Amino acid sequence: MVALLVAVVASIGIGSTGVGPGTTLRILAAHLLPGEHVATWTLVEDRIVWSFRTPRVLLAAVVGAALAIVGVILQAVIRNPLADPYVLGASSGAALGAVIGLVLGASVPGLLVSGSAFAGAVLAGLLVYLLASRGGRIESLRLVLAGVALSYLFSAVTSWITVTAEHGKLPGILFFLLGSISSADWATLPLPALVLGLGAAYALLRTDHLNAVMTGDETATSLGVDVTRFRIETLLVTSLLVGSVVAVAGGIGFVGMVVPHVCRLLVGADHRRLLPVAALAGALLLVAVDTLARTAAAPRELPVGVVTALVGAPFFLWLLRRRPVGGVA
Repeated sequence: MVALLVAVVASIGIGSTGVGPGTTLRILAAHLLPGEHVATWTLVEDRIVWSFRTPRVLLAAVVGAALAIVGVILQAVIRNPLADPYVLGASSGAALGAVIGLVLGASVPGLLVSGSAFAGAVLAGLLVYLLASRGGRIESLRLVLAGVALSYLFSAVTSWITVTAEHGKLPGILFFLLGSISSADWATLPLPALVLGLGAAYALLRTDHLNAVMTGDETATSLGVDVTRFRIETLLVTSLLVGSVVAVAGGIGFVGMVVPHVCRLLVGADHRRLLPVAALAGALLLVAVDTLARTAAAPRELPVGVVTALVGAPFFLWLLRRRPVGGVA
């Protein structure tokens, strides 16, 4: 938690116009704490810190935490170490929905885009459930195969829309395909923060279920877990989390896959410890990545999804060489 707070304050001060940590803290205190504050900063610094960078950094933390929680849940429920939002098609479905909303004339992020992303993620979850269910039960292998197939299908439709869309729509479409937090403001923060809070609360209340399903369906059933119902619940919760993230930040990969593995190395596989640690680690990672994305090639800004892939892919390959892939631990 302390590391995350330090990273947030440092990230708010870093940019084309640098603001010192002391000044950053004083500006934040002036806006957050009641009472009179002697302004030792300029109006420009106040706008940079409070109006532009603070909502962006906070949104990066929310998105990173949400993706990490989704990764932890999916890897436990599916019992697959490679599970992340892309595996079940949720990210691709949400991106397709957002792109359709954008092509229909919405602004970024816009209410129509947010609603379309939610609808796309939920639709992906429902289709995966229907394709993976057999005899009233959901099989993990069929869940993964259905998710991968739908992910390819949604990506193909998104590519077709991108090719045929009007030229003026392409920048907004690329925003959702590559991932970015550049459009963040105070208005975009409440919805994903609310969904994150609800999703995290659900996951923390179901830590015993998550621990049980990791041991196998039969063992979980013997412990009193309705495995099929639990998988349906988690499909819905993760779809809502992914939809809220894609609606404001586009598709950002590798966070939901890599962070849970790193956190298991640090605190073990017990979800009572793993979930909060993974949420903090995901938030910390994406705050750092977003800071790198907007400063590494200044004045240009790199897409966050590109940076996470560049950092995450080599790290994950190194992790694979160190540990077996036979389980999620």
